[in-house]
Amino acid sequence: MGKGCITVTKYFLFLFNLLFFIFGALIMGFGLWVLFDNQSFIAVLQESSHTVKVASYILIAVGSLSMAMGFFGCIGAIYEIRCLLGLYFTCLLLILIAQVTAGVVIYFQREPLKYEMADILKDMINNYTGLNRTTEHTWDYVQRTMKCCGWTGPGNWSENVLIKNNSQNLYPCSCRNESLPGTDMRDVGMCEHLSSETPIYQTGCAVSVEKWLLDNCGVILGICVGVAVIELLGMILSMCLCKSVVLEDYTKVPKY
Repeated sequence: MGKGCITVTKYFLFLFNLLFFIFGALIMGFGLWVLFDNQSFIAVLQESSHTVKVASYILIAVGSLSMAMGFFGCIGAIYEIRCLLGLYFTCLLLILIAQVTAGVVIYFQREPLKYEMADILKDMINNYTGLNRTTEHTWDYVQRTMKCCGWTGPGNWSENVLIKNNSQNLYPCSCRNESLPGTDMRDVGMCEHLSSETPIYQTGCAVSVEKWLLDNCGVILGICVGVAVIELLGMILSMCLCKSVVLEDYTKVPKY
């Protein structure tokens, strides 16, 4: 391979590794958002489900490793270091295998995860007290912004401990439908209704939440596919450059 081709390959590999570094940063950032976010539906699952916590740690680890590999790939490409290029190729291959494996596991475990999510939410609704807890206030935020009540419907709240054991006609304030007549307009906690009809939303949050998750899954899937493409191109270019370095070194050997 000519010197010009080696230079082009080297700088293309540097560019792909720079993109790989950026995608790794995005994955790590999403993992940190899942772990520390307390203003979206993820916070409800994050505090109640061990699976979501483990997934966030995996995302952070994969993102960090991707960033490190992007950095070392850039160094190996610029300085044409064969050992770094070989290590870079091996790590990319392992990361790609791990990503495909994780995707397959998540795909075949989607139904158990769906049921686990429903159980977590129903348990949280049954024990809702309106106190200053991250999960409760987050669920209030979900119901208020998505204009829904309960998981499958407002009937889920009939099993709530406070509502069952209270002589007043209580309902969750975050379910309040502002278009209906009523007095209480609080964001969290329990409210009392005096009329015969409860001024709440009649649709459950399951459809809205599933749509929200699917929308975010699309973003994650797009990022993962982009990372996979960058990984494949990086593997191809790293092998081409490594082979070129070998040939270049061989031409410098004296011939007798």
